[in-house]
Amino acid sequence: MRRLLPALLAPGILAVALDRLGAAGGIVLFVLAAAALLPLAWLIGEATEQAAQYTGPGIGGLLNASFGNAPELIIALVAVSQGLPDVVRASLAGSIIGNLLVVLGFTLLVAQRGTLDRESAFTSLGTVAVAVLLLLIPAVAASGGNPDRHSLAVLSLPVAVALLTVRIVVSRRSLRRHRRLQAAADPVETEGWSLRLAVGVLALTTLVTAFVTETLVESLDAFADAAHLSEFFVAAVIVAIAGNAAEHGSAVLLAARGQLRLAAEISLASSAQVAGFLIPAVALLSWAIEPLALSFRAVEIIGMAGATIAAALVLAPRATSRAGGALLLTAYVVVAASFYLAGDR
Repeated sequence: MRRLLPALLAPGILAVALDRLGAAGGIVLFVLAAAALLPLAWLIGEATEQAAQYTGPGIGGLLNASFGNAPELIIALVAVSQGLPDVVRASLAGSIIGNLLVVLGFTLLVAQRGTLDRESAFTSLGTVAVAVLLLLIPAVAASGGNPDRHSLAVLSLPVAVALLTVRIVVSRRSLRRHRRLQAAADPVETEGWSLRLAVGVLALTTLVTAFVTETLVESLDAFADAAHLSEFFVAAVIVAIAGNAAEHGSAVLLAARGQLRLAAEISLASSAQVAGFLIPAVALLSWAIEPLALSFRAVEIIGMAGATIAAALVLAPRATSRAGGALLLTAYVVVAASFYLAGDR
């Protein structure tokens, strides 16, 4: 692994270096940064699987979500600093939808039929559902005027605090439950990496991923203009998928290796992390830069709600199915088409 690590990190470092030196155009940087996220995703997936040998799939999925969501946080804060509130909201909504439909969909599609931790799965989906309901407050208030007016940013503060409170309470309960399950499980022989190495690789890879993601979002305008796509579509679909590459790659890789529970936990925990932690964190941190209103568009609210319902229906049976995965991917195509047709405000 020590020999492979520099090679896997090299594309990301190259993309960031070219960006800092001004040695490449926006389109080239966007493509390079998006491609560099693929080996980084493999590294995060490998480190997560190794860490899960010690922590169990529940905490392993939470570890992946915590480290893997760093790119989305960087995307959001960079977009806030550049005065792109629509891009911030679109990338966050697209991240939730992508995790529930694309990541979970591919996970179920490539994995063998099996069972999940239903309590953990529906706890995550419940967190997303509560977030969507709370986000309706500023979304409805924004329907009759400027969605970025200061009063809406103020209205978003109690919504953000409520979301964080829900996430903290749910996370503490889930962690206690996963620790009990892990303590009750039979001890297993661990092979490969130590826990310290796995967490260290996760941290290092996440740091590089954050810089690569910053390059990605800074080159978004050039790519959108060249591809004749709206900024909203690029942020909600392309940037969200690239920012979620860690979850996409690692979950599918783990599912193909027979780690269905861990793979599903990654997508579900990540969607709950974005909804319950990342969105309110960005809203609160934005006050140090430019206050952000959580005034999501109707198409974004409907997309997040629809993705949550679709995932719940697919996971309702006791055993998973590949047909369920195909259904989620089909639903994502419909959502992506809706985002394309919606265009910018």
